[in-house]
Amino acid sequence: MQPYDRALPLGDPGESVRIGALVPLTRPGWVQAGQHLLAGLESAVRDVNEGGGISGTPLELVVRDTAADPRRAEAAVEELARLGVTALAGEYHSVVARAAATRADALGLPFLCSSAVLDALTDRPTDWVARLSPPQSRGWQVYADFLLGAGRDRIAVAAEPSVYWASGVRILREYVTRRGGSVIELDARALTPAALCDELVGRGATALLLLAGLPDPAVSIVRSVRRDRRLTELMIGAPAGQPEFAEWATLLGAEGSAIPFLRYLPGRLGPLGARVEAALREQLTEAPSFVAFEGYDTMCLLAEVLRSHGTDRSRIAAAWPHVTADGTRGQIRFSRVPGIDVWQWAGAPIQVVDRDPAEPGRLRVLHTG
Repeated sequence: MQPYDRALPLGDPGESVRIGALVPLTRPGWVQAGQHLLAGLESAVRDVNEGGGISGTPLELVVRDTAADPRRAEAAVEELARLGVTALAGEYHSVVARAAATRADALGLPFLCSSAVLDALTDRPTDWVARLSPPQSRGWQVYADFLLGAGRDRIAVAAEPSVYWASGVRILREYVTRRGGSVIELDARALTPAALCDELVGRGATALLLLAGLPDPAVSIVRSVRRDRRLTELMIGAPAGQPEFAEWATLLGAEGSAIPFLRYLPGRLGPLGARVEAALREQLTEAPSFVAFEGYDTMCLLAEVLRSHGTDRSRIAAAWPHVTADGTRGQIRFSRVPGIDVWQWAGAPIQVVDRDPAEPGRLRVLHTG
């Protein structure tokens, strides 16, 4: 595996504290999410180093592109462990993060996962892995509350085969049916967009959730539903956050607005968040997504762990529940959450937002959890 070409050259391990960064930077990975995640990681590293590094030693990122491939991620974890990185950070795709977390646990390499939400990030309880993003069960239940509160209780899902999508369908079905609603599962690969519209009409769906990849089939489905006069009252939703990124607005324009999705930001950013937002906007030449803030907060927390507990891998793993850090989205503290086998930030903020039909470049907060 070749290093990603933006990774800093590897010097003597004693010259820097090296952190392995896992990010999807090529297709079929969600490239824009990977770029935002990496921008957040890099921005925080610059700030840490400008503030004196880790007891005078600079931080260095060693970046590897996972390309949304679990096996590639496993190989990257093994390579980074051999290179002597102190810890791992990053990853956006849940299935990829699960593969990385499982391998990191087996190797005894601390991994702070930035963005992946799959509840079962590992197969067993572990002290080696911690996570910033809220677990899928919490976020998607908040999303279900929003749908039910809006009177959308016949929820269709257009799903592709994936452990992540299957987990989301299970969470929705269990939560919604207990509250008198129903979930209708439709195969996003087997059905053409036109046939899917027919199914939605025939089954009386009041909402359609896109549990499918970007750009296709998600973009094709949105276009077909928006242009079908039988479905003008149907709400389209995308809990996984596809509309967060500029690519969505570029591809769909006004048709991509009013599609609620999950975002992990507070109602208002504090002074640190506002400063970081400005820096990230300049670096990315566009508005930073919540994923960029997750990347920044990852390195904030890791830097605090390294300053207070040193660079020994076992000491880092033991430090997760004992360290707090002021991140861009609030104070970060890890704990054990029932049903989650990794150290978890239980207080991560959750919003349901959409793009304003009157101004698709502007996001509206519809619900908080």
